[in-house]
Amino acid sequence: MAVSVQTNECFTYGEEGPATCSRTGLPETQDQVGRVTKSAAFAYLAKTRLYQAYGQDDKNQVTKINPQRLEEVVTYTDKVIQSGHYKLFDDFADNFRFESENGVESVFAIQYSINDGTDIGRLNMGTGLNYNGSSRYGCCWFHVPSQNLVNAFRTGDDGLPIMNTFNNTVLYNEQDFLQNHVDPRIDHTAAIPGHPFKYGKAFVYNESFARAPQIYGHFGTMKELQLPDCSCFKKVGAFFGSSKNIDVIRYADVLLWRAEALIELGRQAEALPLINQIRNRAKNSTEKLKNAAGQYPSDYKLEPYIDGVNCSWTNEFARKALQWERRMEFAMEGYRFFDLVRWGTAAQTLNEYIAIEKTRHSFLATAIFTKGRDEYLQISQNQILLSNNLYTQTMAIKTKR
Repeated sequence: MAVSVQTNECFTYGEEGPATCSRTGLPETQDQVGRVTKSAAFAYLAKTRLYQAYGQDDKNQVTKINPQRLEEVVTYTDKVIQSGHYKLFDDFADNFRFESENGVESVFAIQYSINDGTDIGRLNMGTGLNYNGSSRYGCCWFHVPSQNLVNAFRTGDDGLPIMNTFNNTVLYNEQDFLQNHVDPRIDHTAAIPGHPFKYGKAFVYNESFARAPQIYGHFGTMKELQLPDCSCFKKVGAFFGSSKNIDVIRYADVLLWRAEALIELGRQAEALPLINQIRNRAKNSTEKLKNAAGQYPSDYKLEPYIDGVNCSWTNEFARKALQWERRMEFAMEGYRFFDLVRWGTAAQTLNEYIAIEKTRHSFLATAIFTKGRDEYLQISQNQILLSNNLYTQTMAIKTKR
C-alpha cells in the first residue's frame, strides 16, 4: 500500500520509504474552515502507518508488529502535537455540541451546513434514524448501546476501570448508576432513563422513548444527536438531519495512536501521561451532566493511572489500559470494530461478548463471529466487474457465509 502526503516539507512516502519532491505542499492553516491542513495530513498518515504496523496473515491473525511503522507513528503524531494547533477540549461534551464544532480538538471533520440556499441544507442525514421516540423527535431509535458497553463504564473504588469483571454487574435501572461508581463518559455517550438527554436539563430520557426495549434494552445513543431546539437541527419528512460536523480525526485519537505505538515499542512509560491526559479530561467533564436540580445523575469516579500506587504499569498492563481507553473515549463513534480487527482480537472479543449478551437479548441467540472470515466484507461482484477484474477476492473472504 503506497501512501502519498504533500506537505510543506513535501515528502512522498511509499513502501520503500521517503523520496523528496518539489511540489508545494499543504499549509499549516487554511483560510477556509474545513480544508485539510498539513497537520491533518500528518495525522492521517500516522493512522495509516499504525494500521500498516500490524502485519496479518490471510486469516487476519497478527503475525508481527513492524517497529519501523510504529516509529513513523511516533514521528507523525509528534508533528501534529508540536504544531500547536490542537489540544483537548476542557470538557469532553464539547466534541459533540454544535456550538463548539471546528474547535481546538477537531483535526479533520466532514463539514455540513443548514440554511445555505439549498432545499434542506447540506445536512448530515446519516444519523437521522438514531433519534429516539420522544414526542420531540418521534423516530427511530437505531444505533443503541449494548448492555456490555454500558457495564464497561463501571469503575472501582480506586477510580480505575474494572477490566476483567466489569460485565458481572448489570447497570440498567436508574438507581444502578448511583449505587456503582462510573466513568463520567457514560452520560455523554448513552441515553439512560431518568438522566438528562444531551445536556438538556429539562429534557429527561424516558424508557418510553425506546422503540423496542423488550428486545434491545432501553438505552439510547446520544453523541451524534442534537437537541430539537438547536439551530443545527432540521426535520426532513419523517426523519432528521443536522449540520453538526462529523469529526473524522480528533486530537484525542492522535494522542492514543501515539500511546499505542509507544507501548508496542516497549516505551510504555512515555505512553502513561498521554493516556492520563484523556482520563483527567474525562474526570473533569461533569458540569454539563447535572440534572435540573443541580445534582449528578450518576456516581462519577475516575482517576488517572499512577504507577506503583494504583497499578503496575507494565507493558502488558499498559496495552490493556490503552485498548480499554479507546473503547471508553470513542464509544458509539464507530471505531471499535476496526480497532479489534487491527489488534487481531475481533473474533475472541466479539464471541465473548455474544456468549453473555445473547443471554440478555434473544435476537443474538444464533450469532457467531467466524475468525478469518468476518473481519472484512466481501467485495461486491459488480465492483469486481466494473474494475475490469482489477479487484480480486482473497481466499479467506471467499469462504461461504
